[in-house]
Amino acid sequence: MSAPLDFNALTRAGAEALNRRDPTSARPLFEQVTAARPSDVGAWIGLALACRDLGDDPGQIAALDRVLGANPGHLPALLMKADHFAKTGDGRAAKTFYRAVVDRAPPLETLSPHLRSEVIRAQRQAAHYAQTFDAYLHEAISAVGFDPATSSRRFAQSLDLLLGKKEVYLQQPRAFYFPELPQRQFYERSEFPWVAQVEAQAGAIREELLALADDEGAFEPYIRSDSGRPPRDYGGLADNLDWSAFYLIRNGAEVEAAATRCPRTMEALAAAPLFKSPGRTPSALFSRLRPRTRIPPHTGQTNACLICHLPLIVPSGCGLRVGNETRHWTPGQALIFDDSIEHEAWNDSDQPRVVLLFEIWRPELTADERTLVAATLSSVASYDAARSAR
Repeated sequence: MSAPLDFNALTRAGAEALNRRDPTSARPLFEQVTAARPSDVGAWIGLALACRDLGDDPGQIAALDRVLGANPGHLPALLMKADHFAKTGDGRAAKTFYRAVVDRAPPLETLSPHLRSEVIRAQRQAAHYAQTFDAYLHEAISAVGFDPATSSRRFAQSLDLLLGKKEVYLQQPRAFYFPELPQRQFYERSEFPWVAQVEAQAGAIREELLALADDEGAFEPYIRSDSGRPPRDYGGLADNLDWSAFYLIRNGAEVEAAATRCPRTMEALAAAPLFKSPGRTPSALFSRLRPRTRIPPHTGQTNACLICHLPLIVPSGCGLRVGNETRHWTPGQALIFDDSIEHEAWNDSDQPRVVLLFEIWRPELTADERTLVAATLSSVASYDAARSAR
């Protein structure tokens, strides 16, 4: 009776054969182990290496697929497949696997020196293939008339998404989601006839804002802590005047004292289709961001409205990112965006930034839908108020 095979010894022998550049001897050793222990990932990797060194591409890929079937994030197997496709001239597949290595690798400082260098190599290769494909694609679509300066902005964004230069961001409101609305990050001023009326008052609105400058108590923290709600991370801005507000309309009601001080601003707001839900919306305010302040990424309450900023005081070094697009404020020119998509803002200057912020209805909603949405949100507000009064 023959002694049972020592599969660990067979694996070690196969590894030693690979080290002395003898894949012919290594291959049958690993084949014995994988036949008896089909879940032995190490043996499958050894078999893949032996097949690679023997020039057996189908055998190598079959072995690697067994490894990745058991462990889709196995970095050496992903690298070997990437190198295989690079060698055979399949750039798209090579890029995909090099990219998978980069995306699935843990932090470089946690890797062994060899694996760290391999991941860095994968980064370089992925970048190379991305640049090659980028150039090829731009040449192809330029031939049919694409011009980054004049062609459809939406198409240009789709191209950036295809090439991995941008991520897809979708509406994720915290409270109320209205389905089947366009996933648009920014809207253009020219789409709203009333915007010109509001912008025409920008100078007068700014004068009213500047008249508040000496009244520091007029502003309050934009974010207030609420013990009745789970805390949210606003990067230390809760109860902090670094991000502050002077409310003109709050929870759907005009703030009488503020409106008296800013009549031209209230007149301008009357031209806009404010997002009205009694007891809940709209809000209209001067939003001030102090120097060296950043509002962290967050999303708004609902996608049934849009946010309008009328920039009034805008030093250099300020910006607004909505989803995958960043824009900069120009004094007197409105920015309109969907705040149910992740967004953030910053003021890297040494001066405060102030915008007039207000909520408007999304233009895609019908009159009936607006009535129903308003009633729904008002009912939520009144229910919450009744519960709080108990």
